[in-house]
Amino acid sequence: MQPDFDAAIIGGGPAGSAMAAYLVDAGMSVAVFESEMFPRPHIGESLVPATMPVLDEIGVMDDVEAAGFPKKYGAAWTSAESRDVPHNGFTGLDHDFKAAEVMFVERDQPGVHRDYTFHVDRSKFDLILLKHAENLGAQVMQKTRVLQVDFDSDPDVVGLKCRIGPRQIDFTARTVIDASGRQTMLGNQLKVKVPDPVFNQYAVHAWFEGLDRTAMAIDPSKRDYIYIHFLPVEDTWMWQIPISDTVTSIGVVTQKHRFKTANADREKFFWDIVSSRKDLYDALQNARRARPFKAEGDYSYAMRQICGDRFLLIGDAARFVDPIFSSGVSVALNSARLAAKDVIAAHRAGDFGKDRFATYEDKLRRAVRNWYEFISVYYRLNVLFTAFVQDPRYRIDVLKMLQGDFYDDEEPKALKAMRDLVTTVENDPEHLWHPYLGTLRAPSAAPTF
Repeated sequence: MQPDFDAAIIGGGPAGSAMAAYLVDAGMSVAVFESEMFPRPHIGESLVPATMPVLDEIGVMDDVEAAGFPKKYGAAWTSAESRDVPHNGFTGLDHDFKAAEVMFVERDQPGVHRDYTFHVDRSKFDLILLKHAENLGAQVMQKTRVLQVDFDSDPDVVGLKCRIGPRQIDFTARTVIDASGRQTMLGNQLKVKVPDPVFNQYAVHAWFEGLDRTAMAIDPSKRDYIYIHFLPVEDTWMWQIPISDTVTSIGVVTQKHRFKTANADREKFFWDIVSSRKDLYDALQNARRARPFKAEGDYSYAMRQICGDRFLLIGDAARFVDPIFSSGVSVALNSARLAAKDVIAAHRAGDFGKDRFATYEDKLRRAVRNWYEFISVYYRLNVLFTAFVQDPRYRIDVLKMLQGDFYDDEEPKALKAMRDLVTTVENDPEHLWHPYLGTLRAPSAAPTF
């Protein structure tokens, strides 16, 4: 049976669009099935530098530059910590434990040719990537939902049952790539999705017009950095991302049980949480909300299986971790980059068996595991993160992680040092930092698949 396409991609977000671009460039026939109509809003608006080589490789960088998105030169963190935290041998703490910041230009990153990345309006950014894939030759079908993937009817092809409006239409392909994001289409069908046992996070977010970002910055020159504001509510933080000269994305992330316990509507919950830091609350009160509050739940999960005969999962469809360090789009684009190499090689060999995707699976699992442990350290001991960012012994290695440079190397040395120190603090009730431990103990409970 001659299939309709060499590859069928479920989802037209950054992972699916990038994958389509790579495969079409290699001469494969590709269909992208997207359930929504672009443009559509989406969170995950701040890009780490590790996204930039992929945008260059697939040839879309000129279009992204032309869109005029705000340039992101660095990242910063502010704290509500009011206690006199012992320095514990760390140096370079210019902001003590109250704040920290990095500039991407401080470290050269392989494949990255700019000292900035972007904050993006995802409705525009995702449309640019999808249109680019279509212009390269991918067949893009929007408002087309994949209902089921059939692996059993034919050993050589995959069947896709799709709904386009009121009609159901079937397609076939040699292989299927799930890039459906947090809908996790194949993960649900195959029953391989595993909720994270610790990071059951919940976000409430909106856009604000006219926010005085200078007043909320470490200094005026850093007003357009992404800011992560620690809040004096356990395991809770707030993002601040420039979308344009006047519009700022603001979101609160906390444990889901806290929202349920509050029994509040989104708006009330948002303001109650933000009011825990008066400086942030006052600044937001002087801005105008430009979009309704939206909620995002089910934040973290893993998959027992991300590859199999004639299929693989990429981006959020393969794994999603708490977005504290803006990992989402980086994982999406880099998983497409890594997976595309294996898919193209499989196509040329005429064999889409599971073993063909082993290199991709190994690299993605290792990279996301490093992201996960980095995030876990942050939640377990905030002061440790702030110290490592500022201390000259670790700063560049921590910057490597913040740049998203996880995909082609082994575990960063600073990550091991951070994890070892957390273990030391946990095991010593007399340690100077023991009183500052958070309650989440993710590394010991993390999904290992």
